[in-house]
Amino acid sequence: MPATRERVHADGKINVKKYEPSPYDQPADGPALFSIHVEEDFSGDIQGSGVAEFLQTGISDAEASFVGLERVVGSIGGRSGSFVFQDQGTLTNGVVSGTWFVVSGSGTGELIGLRGEGGFRADLGQGADITLAYWFE
Repeated sequence: MPATRERVHADGKINVKKYEPSPYDQPADGPALFSIHVEEDFSGDIQGSGVAEFLQTGISDAEASFVGLERVVGSIGGRSGSFVFQDQGTLTNGVVSGTWFVVSGSGTGELIGLRGEGGFRADLGQGADITLAYWFE
């Protein structure tokens, strides 16, 4: 398929199927550090499944900061394959929010050349609303 720099807006939802936090540094003073394995389903304009690893620091029960990588296998805009998101976000007062972008060169199949940026928001423990403005190089 031909490359196009025209941005297409995608909306959808994420449903978390597995959330497995594991502490890897718990100092007596200062925030703990965790790795978190997540498996989830995408619906809406992005269809498929994702597997992610996040690194998170818990500042308190109500505040945290995280970064992560997630491989998504599925389809966008009628094209199928896989790609990788790089995420960063926060938990603040029970709301998880953040931004992500498609890692350059990570697309496979009909998603080769996929680029994009967007974000997500969810009340803690609920499915996330997601957005992605994407294009193909």
